[in-house]
Amino acid sequence: MLSKQKKANAIKDSKRHDTDTGSPEAQVALLTRQIDELAKHLKKHKKDFHSRRGLLQMVADRRKHLKYLQRKDEVAYQGILKKMGLKR
Repeated sequence: MLSKQKKANAIKDSKRHDTDTGSPEAQVALLTRQIDELAKHLKKHKKDFHSRRGLLQMVADRRKHLKYLQRKDEVAYQGILKKMGLKR
């Protein structure tokens, strides 16, 4: 679970405008941060299968956002991949 400050920092770098929280770029940034936090948790708690399921759902959701962004705006897609350190 991310704090309000961590969520704000994750969205701040990739938002389109000042009040943006729902753009694909902002959603990918937020999901990437949540995935990183949950991955750290799962390294420590290997048998937490409920959290593992949530992680897989987040990864699938991020993949859907990236696929949409690639289809709609290739430049923004490439930019968010570089910014988040993701590879495709």
